[in-house]
Amino acid sequence: EADAALHPLQDASLGSLTMYVVPETSSLLPQGISVYVGKHRSALVRAGGGLAALRTRLQQLTQVMSFTVSSITAALSDRVPDGQLGPDARRHLKSSLGYEITFSLLNPDPKSHAVDWDIEDAVNRYVQPVLDKLSLVANFSVDSQILYYAVLGVTPRFDKESSSFLLSAHSLPHVINPVEARLGSSAASLYPVLNFLLYVPERSHSPLYIQDKDGAPVSTNAFHSPRWGGIMVYNVEAPASPQTSLPLHVEVDMVRVMEVFLAQLRLLFGLSREELPPEFLLESPGNEGLADWELDRLLWAHTVENMATVSTTLTSLAQLLDKIGNIVIKDDVASEVYRAVASAQSAVAELAVGHLHSAFQASKEAVTSSERAFFDPSLLHLLYFPD
Repeated sequence: EADAALHPLQDASLGSLTMYVVPETSSLLPQGISVYVGKHRSALVRAGGGLAALRTRLQQLTQVMSFTVSSITAALSDRVPDGQLGPDARRHLKSSLGYEITFSLLNPDPKSHAVDWDIEDAVNRYVQPVLDKLSLVANFSVDSQILYYAVLGVTPRFDKESSSFLLSAHSLPHVINPVEARLGSSAASLYPVLNFLLYVPERSHSPLYIQDKDGAPVSTNAFHSPRWGGIMVYNVEAPASPQTSLPLHVEVDMVRVMEVFLAQLRLLFGLSREELPPEFLLESPGNEGLADWELDRLLWAHTVENMATVSTTLTSLAQLLDKIGNIVIKDDVASEVYRAVASAQSAVAELAVGHLHSAFQASKEAVTSSERAFFDPSLLHLLYFPD
């Protein structure tokens, strides 16, 4: 309620952040809660404990809601030495003008299971609101497919004690390659492809459970692979009678499935939330999947990454051209280089004054122009076949 009431009063522009400090005795915050983070671009902070305590809360809040040094490191992870990175730094998707999302239902045993999933309704109801919010970041396309007789590349281990089959954590990386060969989507794509696979185990390997690195069952029975996507195992209850006719009709619970896939989508974009102090309360973003301030952090990260990409591309182009003394650079290539530099300078200037949206747009234009120059056919011809 507080978030909805304060929303009309705050600066709604991208990248803005409004913090309200309320008295220690205020009833706006529940008892035991010192900081409330809304789903827009505002937060409530309870005073109390003196200025030092308030300063600590504000610093913690900034770490949660704003773009920080760790955010910059993650955005530039491909350009930072390994020793300076955390374990999750290279797990996020790289910035791109677009992404293709493919939902695949894998039914390796259609003779035993007739699986029905209403993927179109699920995408419209649960995925599209998230993609609408992310449309500021990139363009998205969504498709789906059903693959029959597609099995995992790993044979699960049978556990007598639980009468079930298990996939250990160390075997999960070996699951993806054989399955990916059947997907057939990334080869023809201009943009990164995010794969979300729902796997219904064959009857001879059911039920099938995924274990974590400690050997405990994963509650979602799913795992995600950075910069690739995620896989969820969907078990089918065994028929009560051995004489039950096959195939069994299976109606997939799309609410449960989409809950897992959307959580994996957040992880792929680096939107996982860090551990917060118990006195912090975060408002759920609802069906949009991410809060306004999370969108801002993503735009910041992609803007910084785009700027680094432009710098790398133009530097590489200059180094390559220096190696060939008699190369002729066409006017349109030179124009793209000038345009890339101008757009990059504009992005830096816009960031400096807090204009996040225009900075992001300028950074995208800079990437496009720099890559047009680098991959111009006239340059490629002369670079590979110099006179």
